[in-house]
Amino acid sequence: MNIYGLIGFPLTHSFSKRYFTDKFEREGIKESIYNLNEMETLDGLLDFIKNTPELRGLNVTIPHKKNVVQYLDDLDEASAERIGAVNTIKIYADGSTKGFNTDYYGFKQSLEEWFDKRGEDCEGIKALVLGDGGAAKAVKVALEDLHIPFHIVSRSKSEHTLQYEELTEEIIKNHRLIVNTTPLGTYPNTDSFPDLPYQWITTGHYLYDLVYNPAETQFLKKGMAMGAQGLNGLKMLEMQAEKSWNIWVHEDSLWSV
Repeated sequence: MNIYGLIGFPLTHSFSKRYFTDKFEREGIKESIYNLNEMETLDGLLDFIKNTPELRGLNVTIPHKKNVVQYLDDLDEASAERIGAVNTIKIYADGSTKGFNTDYYGFKQSLEEWFDKRGEDCEGIKALVLGDGGAAKAVKVALEDLHIPFHIVSRSKSEHTLQYEELTEEIIKNHRLIVNTTPLGTYPNTDSFPDLPYQWITTGHYLYDLVYNPAETQFLKKGMAMGAQGLNGLKMLEMQAEKSWNIWVHEDSLWSV
């Protein structure tokens, strides 16, 4: 039996378990199971890995994406090391571990696909990233790699961020991509939304919400009412899940035995 799973706390609702269970059945992947492993702390992580020899890989979610780094043997330079957060762990045959960030790949690939379908490219695009928490880390690195300049928008004032009340008509019009990395609008709090001046959003804007439940958040509804294009986080989640699977099954390394 090949065991995969998710660690985090709490795990009351899991996209990953549903996705991988359906994938295993749909694609006829035998002798594989995906479990939920609630861990309020990471104190028992290394023992869990050591005592579960069939364990091939783990996904990591809130609140452990940053803290888990210190428990791993290696980090993927292209994603996890640069971002400072891990959401996928590969466990090799010798018991060694390597951390990746597939949120980076999921966001980057889904954004490129979206732009391509709209006949758009990244050249000349500027972005506003709403929120500066853990979810924003992967988004920021992906935007850097796509050569999309961006500003962080946060409720907290710092030299590196803009506050919502500082957003002018000129700033909104010059930043055609707006990415919501906050949990605002997530079920069951579906009436909440980032406090943007939506009246300045135009038909030339792209609103990307990392939230996927509900499919159409208030953030997307308000932007689309002004003619903007909108995309939720479901495609990103699916792409990051597939990237996790490819890492677990195919990612090669000198550590493999």
